[in-house]
Amino acid sequence: MLAPSNTPESPVQAIRAPVLDDVEAVNALIVANLESDVGLVENIGHYIVEAGGKRLRPLLALLAARCCGYQGEDHIRFAAVVEFIHTATLLHDDVVDLSALRRGRPTANAEFGNAPSVLVGDFLYSRAFQLMVAIGNMDIMRDMANTTNEIAAGEVLQLVRAGDPSTGENDYMDVIRRKTAILFASACYGAGALCGRSEEFGRSLADFGQHVGIAFQIIDDVLDYEGDPEIMGKNVGDDLNEGKPTLPLIHVLRHGTSDEQALVTRAIRDKDASEIDAVLAAVKRNGSLDYARGLAAQYQANALAALECLPANDCRDAMAAIAHLALARDH
Repeated sequence: MLAPSNTPESPVQAIRAPVLDDVEAVNALIVANLESDVGLVENIGHYIVEAGGKRLRPLLALLAARCCGYQGEDHIRFAAVVEFIHTATLLHDDVVDLSALRRGRPTANAEFGNAPSVLVGDFLYSRAFQLMVAIGNMDIMRDMANTTNEIAAGEVLQLVRAGDPSTGENDYMDVIRRKTAILFASACYGAGALCGRSEEFGRSLADFGQHVGIAFQIIDDVLDYEGDPEIMGKNVGDDLNEGKPTLPLIHVLRHGTSDEQALVTRAIRDKDASEIDAVLAAVKRNGSLDYARGLAAQYQANALAALECLPANDCRDAMAAIAHLALARDH
């Protein structure tokens, strides 16, 4: 069985309430589709899926479909598709980033090795496309094919820009749109496609998902410099060790003193968090975390505005709650 993704007091549990039966059906389908005659595939698949997490992407797919009045079963398959693609990206990300810890426990690559993690990520991608074939909706297949391609391109772009202190805010936004926000967008767009809604309506749903995804990623990058490692399940400054020029650092490079700019430039270029305390001080002195939170709030507002295309009901309220959760969290 999948491990619970939330504690009883978690706000996510209330968000899930309107589609709780659907969530449980998705969990069961995920477990069924992790079956393989290759034992290592099942072991690694279960290991990363059972690690928990909010599972917001498949939850958005379920909520958007039900909000639009969908009455079939394919939204269960589609939500599983979204989760499998997300899980595959996590496996690949952790190998590329040489990550050793995720959600407070060893990453799959730390536990099983890099090569098995990459190959099982490939298995999950292919399983997702098998499920999409079973759904048989060409709009969804086209969109998800484009999405997985963009995610891969975003990962390459992030790799290229690692250690590059010349990365600007527009470059940063380009990466997070491709790498993170696009799967939020596709989860919502696919729900509209299942309901037979117009392309314009589907793109309005996708706008909501993209804005939410951007807000979540910006806050993730803020928490890397002010979060509690015990709550986040990773160490403060991990992004700096990977040379990632995230928004708080980019803000210091634009507004800090010459000494602060030199400090951050050196840390990014050398992929070195040894001066993390000085970097944190520079980030705080320049209001860089507040700036990032303010930008995330703008995207949150855009997301809430995009919801106006949906009928008012419990599911729309739950989608709005996800947008609010983007900023009101500590991990």
